[in-house]
Amino acid sequence: MTPQVEWYVSLIQAFIVINLVMATFAYLTLAERKIMGRMQLRYGPNRAGFRGLLQPIADLLKLLNKESFQPTEAINWAFILGPFLAAFTALVTFSVIPFGPGWEVGGVYIPGQVADLDIALILVFAVGSLGVYGFILGGWSSDSKYALLGSMRTCAQLVSYEVALALSVLGVVIMAGTLSLTEIVAAQDDTWWYAAPQFVGLIVFLVAGTAETARAPFDLPEAEQELVAGYHTEYGGMRFGLYSMSEYINLITLSALCVTLFLGGWHGPGFDGASWTGPLWFIGKLVFLLFIFIWMRTTLPRLRYDQLMRFGWKVLLPVATINAVITAILVVAL
Repeated sequence: MTPQVEWYVSLIQAFIVINLVMATFAYLTLAERKIMGRMQLRYGPNRAGFRGLLQPIADLLKLLNKESFQPTEAINWAFILGPFLAAFTALVTFSVIPFGPGWEVGGVYIPGQVADLDIALILVFAVGSLGVYGFILGGWSSDSKYALLGSMRTCAQLVSYEVALALSVLGVVIMAGTLSLTEIVAAQDDTWWYAAPQFVGLIVFLVAGTAETARAPFDLPEAEQELVAGYHTEYGGMRFGLYSMSEYINLITLSALCVTLFLGGWHGPGFDGASWTGPLWFIGKLVFLLFIFIWMRTTLPRLRYDQLMRFGWKVLLPVATINAVITAILVVAL
């Protein structure tokens, strides 16, 4: 039975986790620019601070000092609400991701996640689907054809690939017999990580997740050669910064969810050691997946929009459906 969690513990933990996720976002932008620079035989940021380590802070100060303008015909309330809604939903989704088994310090129980829910996986998809409204509002309210086209592409792409993304994790849910992320991690401690029996589901999850976060080669909503910057074309200052933050935090959350569902969560291979090693294993796996996403952005060319939609509906969706059906048959038969 899980010990009772004091309200102030949850409050403090939520504050710490939010700030850690924000710090991860900031230095993920630096890591991405550094890694892409090395892969493209250049240095990347190396002026602000020691070897560019203060570049995220310099970027933040630049955005804070920039003017937050808007078009004269823009719909004011929607134009302001869009980036805030996108950033809020991105941060909320991470609250149910377990990063450790829980600890008892000084007689006070500290859980391994901000909120432990029996239907945590449903919450992730529900809140994630609400985030698309932030992008739609931003593009629709900007009074710009480029922003409107970008928001329409975002809506079509996220709705299309969200179906395959949900079906890709259905095999994990069937095998674990639960929607609780904590119990899914515990189920993988007793057997193989689900990356092995659900390898097809893992591949579909990674591909659909790349499209969900609009990362290359699925970055059609922000195709600069066609749409300037997509749905945030008319945004500047910290409003643009909130959209950028939401994109990167969605990437971090997606990677953390992949670690939880397919890579054993905070469990290490074979031996976990002390309970405090759990977050270290979790962070190590998270960093590995983030590197894979950066590598993909550097390597793969952008698809055409018709190829994007055809691949989602005619390839990913049937493969995810067949994987879920075969998993259900095997679980019932065995």
